[in-house]
Amino acid sequence: MATLVVRHTTIYRYARPVAFGEHRLMVRPRDSHDLRLLSTDIELAPAASIRWLHDVFGNSIAVASFKEPADELRCVSTLRLEHYPSSEPDFAIEPYARTYPFSYSGAEVPDIGRLAERHYPDPQHRIDAWATEFVAAGADTDTHAMLVDMTKAIKAGFAYVRRDEEGTQTPVETLEKRTGSCRDFALFMMEAVRSLGLGARFVTGYLYGEGSTGGGATHAWVQVYLPGAGWIEFDPTNGLVGSANLIRVGVTRDPSQAIPISGAYTGEPEDYLGMTVEVAIESEA
Repeated sequence: MATLVVRHTTIYRYARPVAFGEHRLMVRPRDSHDLRLLSTDIELAPAASIRWLHDVFGNSIAVASFKEPADELRCVSTLRLEHYPSSEPDFAIEPYARTYPFSYSGAEVPDIGRLAERHYPDPQHRIDAWATEFVAAGADTDTHAMLVDMTKAIKAGFAYVRRDEEGTQTPVETLEKRTGSCRDFALFMMEAVRSLGLGARFVTGYLYGEGSTGGGATHAWVQVYLPGAGWIEFDPTNGLVGSANLIRVGVTRDPSQAIPISGAYTGEPEDYLGMTVEVAIESEA
């Protein structure tokens, strides 16, 4: 167990004072068996009123309403939490799902639903071809080993680049370029896993630990549903399996639904000067 303090600072700058519409913040984790939230605080400048809701996935969302215009919008989220990470070897997968291919039970299929469906075009079946490289020809494949190998292959075969642009590359684009951000790699692996008929979802959160790639900002990875083991974390950016060093904030069906801070302003397009994001994580003794 680790006690951690997470300070997530986002600053938007403008050439002149602008008016702000509602902003949605996905920065607060949910309590779980592997994460206990001890305290949380959100500081906003200019000042705003905040109301809370749960989105369709059950994530905690803060909706901020601003009254005063400003030439800078600053959001500082501070979390203090206890993290109980899972280790890779302890996944108690149901016997029937330990080898691939397998089928989800009739009770699970309706709830997995679109999480096992492809979301992005792959007209030449390039994602399919990449994913099937990890499936043994003419024999059963160890499900856990297949997903681990896929995770590590992305780490080894793709180059990480930090991108500040909005949005995510399509999976085919990531495969062609062999480069991308953590969000790009997570989406690529999701679509590869879904091409094999497995349920996968996108995770946004934070990464800590020395030597990890993608720290200093929000991080993204994948969860895959395995009967008996549940939703298991796979971080293709770092080639890691399990929740060690990962602080889960929100889970969604698609990356477009997992934007940490989103909103609008009233002004000219050229008024927007850019944004900076900084995440600092400290461990308490």
